[in-house]
Amino acid sequence: MSVVNPPIDNLLEQVDSKFTLCTLASKRARQINDMIHGVRDQALNVMSASDVSHITDEKPLSLSMEEIAQGDVKAAQ
Repeated sequence: MSVVNPPIDNLLEQVDSKFTLCTLASKRARQINDMIHGVRDQALNVMSASDVSHITDEKPLSLSMEEIAQGDVKAAQ
């Protein structure tokens, strides 16, 4: 059973090492987190707090791992 979704094997196919995976995922998660907070602040002006929290349920690190597995985010060469 895999704790990480997507599976770690799929993630490691996209990068050259676990260190690169960790660094890339954390940097992308930080970008996503910053983006979500900026959008959340604006969205609170027109939506209820419960609606906004429902939209941003998925964690930034999970989103970054999915993007890496899909090949949407790559490490700089």
